[in-house]
Amino acid sequence: MWGSVILAAVKLVVIASAVLTLVAVMEWVERRGAAFIQDRLGPNRVGPWGLFQPVVDAVKLLFKEDVTPTAANRGLYYLAPMTSVFVACLTFIVIPFGAGNDVTVFGVPLGGLTIAPQLGVGVLFLLAIGSLSVYGIVLAGWSSNNKYSLLGGLRSSAQLISYELSMSLAVLGVLLATGSLRLDEVVGYQAHHLWNVVPQVIGFVVFVVAVFAETNRLPFDLAEAETELVAGYHVEYSSMKFAAFLMSEYMNMVTASALVVTLFLGGWSFPGMSHFAGWPLLLLSVAAFGVKLAFFLWLFVWVRWSLPRFRYDQLMRLGWKGLLPLAGLNLAWVGTAMAMRWL
Repeated sequence: MWGSVILAAVKLVVIASAVLTLVAVMEWVERRGAAFIQDRLGPNRVGPWGLFQPVVDAVKLLFKEDVTPTAANRGLYYLAPMTSVFVACLTFIVIPFGAGNDVTVFGVPLGGLTIAPQLGVGVLFLLAIGSLSVYGIVLAGWSSNNKYSLLGGLRSSAQLISYELSMSLAVLGVLLATGSLRLDEVVGYQAHHLWNVVPQVIGFVVFVVAVFAETNRLPFDLAEAETELVAGYHVEYSSMKFAAFLMSEYMNMVTASALVVTLFLGGWSFPGMSHFAGWPLLLLSVAAFGVKLAFFLWLFVWVRWSLPRFRYDQLMRLGWKGLLPLAGLNLAWVGTAMAMRWL
């Protein structure tokens, strides 16, 4: 029993450290990627290729003056960034980052590279916890006692509710084909069949667009919209409280990319993996998952610095009149294909 508890704690530390490292790496990739796309240099003074820029930014935010508005609701004002980070951290415990069911560590089965491998409602857990992220934004918008931050919070809540419907319907197509709510079984199904992106390409497109909206990234960053709302819901935040919102955004990017990979691109599976077992399979599966994850993380950066921001009416029209019918069509197609035994 104690061996299983210690192993779970070690997996938690390893995966949490990897995710926090990715946050710093993505902060650098964002700035270098933006410079590359806009044909400029980007950060190049702090270390080779500006690699230490995330460290310098963290130190700068740590020592900046922490200002709290006089008229703010202090309890909720401080709770908002903590809520955003807590929700972002909680979503990683059910994502399978690698194989390893046949690997033992000091006689204790590894159970795959997942913190909570036996959670039977993994997908529902992710959807439920992910929907809580809007509370951090709404609390920040309302508690700051600023009209711009309030408008940002209201926009974000309407946006997340609208796009969560399409995203949930796209996920339902995957669950219908797989027959399980456990993400490791979703990956196992794809390892022995086609990746879900092939028969459910419409659901894949809907899900990718929806996670862009869920993470408030361009072209869906209407909750911030610097040209209209200054900085939106976090306009009154500074120092480490602002850094908490920034960190939660990048962590949500990692979660969203990991979900796309897990649900539609086979997760950690790869062609020819049946020839490997034990530790070689574990290491190769982690590498395969990492490559797929890196592609979608770069896609977030690529899209942000390539597409203009939507107007709010365009954003809502796309969600309700575009993605929602397509998600329903994808679900109908999966149901028909299952009934005809094409899947």
